Amino acid sequence: MNDLDFASLLVSRVCHDLVSPVGAVVNGLEVLEEETDITMRADALRLVAASAEQAAARLQFARLAFGAAGSVGAELDLAEVARILSGLLRGGKVELVWRAAQVNWPKDWAKLIMNAALIAADCLPRGGRVTVEPGSDAAAPSFHIVASGPTVRLAQEVEKALVGEPGGLVDGRSIQPYLTYRLAKTLNAGLTVAPADGEIRLAAG
Repeated sequence: MNDLDFASLLVSRVCHDLVSPVGAVVNGLEVLEEETDITMRADALRLVAASAEQAAARLQFARLAFGAAGSVGAELDLAEVARILSGLLRGGKVELVWRAAQVNWPKDWAKLIMNAALIAADCLPRGGRVTVEPGSDAAAPSFHIVASGPTVRLAQEVEKALVGEPGGLVDGRSIQPYLTYRLAKTLNAGLTVAPADGEIRLAAG
C-alpha cells in the first residue's frame, strides 16, 4: 500500500466515524425548524446535544490518534488520553477502566495506546469492558489492555492488519488496525494480540 492510498483510507475512516452523529445533528435541527410541539422540540434538542457531543469526542480522538497533533517529539499527558477515550466510549455499550498514574508519554506511544484501546473496544459488539493498564515509566512506555464481555470477536481482517498483512481486505474501517501496526513497528513496541476465552489481550513495550 502506498502512502497516498494509506492517507485516503484513513480519511475515509474519520469520515465514516463522523457521518452518523453529524447526520443526527442535521436531522434534529430539521425537526426544530418544523416542529411546534414542545415535547418533540425537547426531544430534538436532546438529540442535537448528544450527537454534537459524540461528534466532538470522535474528532478529538481522531486528531490525536490518527493525526499529527502536537509538535515533533511532543509528549502527551496520559490523563488527557484517558479523558479522550472516555469521551469516545461514553454513552455506548463499552465501559473503560483506566488504571494508571499520571505521567507524560511520547506522542507516538500515546497514539499507539489510543489505537490499541479502540481495537479492544471494537472487539466487543455486545458491549463489555476495556481495561487499560499503562506503565508508569515514561522512559520505557508499556501497556496491557484487556477486552472482556459476553461476546469477544477479533475480525480476521483486523488480525491480519495488526501484523502488517491486510491484503485485499483493507478498507476505510480496517485501515485503523493497520495504522496501529505501523505505529508499533515504528516504535519497535513489540505489539502482541492474544485472543482467549471471553477476552482479548493487547500488550506492548
